[in-house]
Amino acid sequence: MAAKRTREILDIFEKMYSRQVRCYLNYEEPWQLLVATILSAQCTDARVNIITKDLFVKYRTLSDIAAADISEFEQDIKQAGFYHSKAKNIIGCARMLTEEYGGVVPSDIDELTRLPGVGRKTANVIRGNIYGIDSIVVDTHVKRISKRLGLTAEDDPEKIEFELMKAVPKDYWILINMWFITFGRTLCKAQSPKCQECPLAGYCREKETPRKPHPKKARSRKA
Repeated sequence: MAAKRTREILDIFEKMYSRQVRCYLNYEEPWQLLVATILSAQCTDARVNIITKDLFVKYRTLSDIAAADISEFEQDIKQAGFYHSKAKNIIGCARMLTEEYGGVVPSDIDELTRLPGVGRKTANVIRGNIYGIDSIVVDTHVKRISKRLGLTAEDDPEKIEFELMKAVPKDYWILINMWFITFGRTLCKAQSPKCQECPLAGYCREKETPRKPHPKKARSRKA
């Protein structure tokens, strides 16, 4: 029953969106996607693309970033937020990649997660987009959509990743990254989701269990 329900959900997504895989972060080289993905934590892809447009002109190679002055680099990425830790991690990544991997971004998830600032989410972005390895990237949209559609009840991103790996056929892993992110940005928003327009409303667990009214709103109605 659960497998049939999941298949129906995937079929609807496939009708809504194409199967063409796309990445919302702009890059030309694998290391650039790694940098952009680290920058994207708590920052929109659109903002990251604005930052990297100039960043990748100033720092043309991985070695350039490895040799960067951290204070100057912090200013270069300041608009991404959390720039102190991001600058430290990105420069640390660049140095480790040049010193230990000959400048090549690895595909193995254990090697990727050894890099400073790289967790499973960032590692799976690289694996899926650079190496075409079927991977599930649990960002804020994927987490929210998965829970609302009843594909997981977990809150921890790693647990959600493994639950989705069991629930969703492997050839859809990369696709649901793209589909859920697009869906989350346009229809199933965190605040004010467009439920009336949603083709998946009939599968929504949150719709089945309506949100409790905000206490202040409840009091105002009583008054």
